[in-house]
Formats: sequence, C-alpha cells, structure tokens
Amino acid sequence: MDLIEWYSWYDEILADFGFDRSADEESAILLQNLIGDQGLNLNDIPIMENVIVFGAGPSLKQNVLEFSRSSIKNLTVICADGAVTALLEENIIPDVIVTDLDGDIKDLIKSNHLGSIMVVHAHGNNMKTLKKYVPLLDNILGTTQSTPIQNIYNFGGFTDGDRCLFLAEELGAKNIILAGMDFGKIVTKYSRPDIEGELGNADSIKEKKLQYAKKLVEWMAINGDVTICNVSNGETISGVKNITFQNISTQK
Repeated sequence: MDLIEWYSWYDEILADFGFDRSADEESAILLQNLIGDQGLNLNDIPIMENVIVFGAGPSLKQNVLEFSRSSIKNLTVICADGAVTALLEENIIPDVIVTDLDGDIKDLIKSNHLGSIMVVHAHGNNMKTLKKYVPLLDNILGTTQSTPIQNIYNFGGFTDGDRCLFLAEELGAKNIILAGMDFGKIVTKYSRPDIEGELGNADSIKEKKLQYAKKLVEWMAINGDVTICNVSNGETISGVKNITFQNISTQK
C-alpha cells in the first residue's frame, strides 16, 4: 500500500477513534531515538514467497496445533504480538513478530532472544511501553502509522494482525496463509492477557479495530500483488479463499 492510499485510511481512523496524529509522530521519533543506529531496514528481513501469518483470534491455538503437525515447509512464519505465546507453547519460533508491545512481554523478549525479528510499532498510546522494553530487544525494525522518518517505516496497516500482511507483501511475499485471524467479537487470552479464562468478549474499541483490520485485509486481497488464503474459522473475508492445512500439505 502506498502512502497516499494509506493516509486516506489513516485520516478515517484518526477521526473514528479520536487518535492524536501528533502523538503518533512523537512516538515515532521516540522509537527512532531508542533504536538509534542499530535498527534494521527492510533489506535485513529475508522472507520466502510463501508466508503464514498468525493472529491472536479464537482459531489460533487450533491452527498452531494443526501447523505443528503438518508437513508444511519452506515458508516464513510471521505473527502478531500475542500470538507468539501460542507458538512458543508448541516450540515454534516465529521468524518475525509484528508488535506494539502489548502482548505477553516475557514471551516477546524470549522469542526475540531465540531469533525472532521484531517489527515494533510506535503509536500515541505506547510511548511508556517503548521506553521500558525496546532497550531489552534486538533486531528491531521500527514502524509508524503516521509520517515515516529515517529508519521508521510505514507500509500501511492498522492492527498488528493486518500489518503482518502489509509487511509480508512489502517484503515480496506472493502467497499468504492467514491463521488465528477471526475478526469477530471474541478475544483470547493471547490477545488480552488480562482476561479471565481462555476467551472473552471484545470491548467496543477492540471490536471496531478488528473490523478495520478485516477491511484492510480485504483491500489487500483485491489490490495487493499477493494471493491470500485463510485457515481460520472466523468471519468470511471477501477475496480470500478458505482452505485447510491438509489442502496446503498436499499442494505441490
């Protein structure tokens, strides 16, 4: 997604949620200063043409188990924030984690130190978190949803989940499998570690964020230079074919 296209989405999001663009820009500058000269650029993130993206929706655990038992090889694993916990539970280390650092921070740091590249997102509501945890991480690429600055990128996308897709396409992916991306009204402990039990109801803000994420994935399916398939059990996504891991395993 080019910036002109993204800014039309971004202006709508700012107005709809009441976000402060100047706070987003301040956060991007903070992240730039925290990373310093050690930040990665897009050329430092090699990926394969085939990518699987794990979100933290209700299908996540089932999809991770199916993936771990499958014979699928030769693909890059990208996950959104809290999904890293479910992957680590099955001894899967994602190649790339896209995060604004509101997942289980211990698991984010653990996976990073085991080799995961961190695509850390700066926005107006996470400056304290950036200050606290970015110094503990290695191999960071910084992103913003506002104006990109040196070493802080904007390739489009709003939530951690849909930003995984925009990152993958930017890096040259041709086929993307969605897993654990349901876009419904239920959240998991992986997405919201503070809830009681495995599942909970999304609040109105989270629900609206998920609907924007779905619309952005649908935009990518129609306009992006990539084929998207879905193994999740959630809402139907326009332009995206529903498949199973068995289908993938038997394709040559």
